[in-house]
Amino acid sequence: MSELKKRLSSILESPKHNTEEKLQKVCHLLDQEITYFNWTGFYFKNGDKEELILGPYVGAETDHTIIPYGKGICGQVAVSNETFVVPDVHQESNYLSCSIDTKAEIVVPIFKNGENVGQIDIDSHTIDPFTSEDRELLEWLCNEVSKIL
Repeated sequence: MSELKKRLSSILESPKHNTEEKLQKVCHLLDQEITYFNWTGFYFKNGDKEELILGPYVGAETDHTIIPYGKGICGQVAVSNETFVVPDVHQESNYLSCSIDTKAEIVVPIFKNGENVGQIDIDSHTIDPFTSEDRELLEWLCNEVSKIL
């Protein structure tokens, strides 16, 4: 994981790319390096609205380009301000289905100046794949991402 963190840091610190490009590169790297990350993307608070808007992502297209606060796992994290790991999405009553292949999901909030401004959302086609190392990596990443927003 430390090698992956170094590579993620070098993307985020690159002076050659804007924020959108950096986040897209982060999604690509995570998608390539972690085999059970099957959809990796960012959602951000949509201005003053109580909703999230889809940012850069890698994976199948999604109809969920705008998610109201409270709806689905992403909407719940926008309200709870806490990482949410879902080992089996079919056991979750408030799950918004993006793909019939999705079996698990992890969503980690991004804070800027104490405010929840967005999140990274990762879907997996495997039941219960996410480890404590994945969670630690993603929480670290979201802290690093907040520095470039």
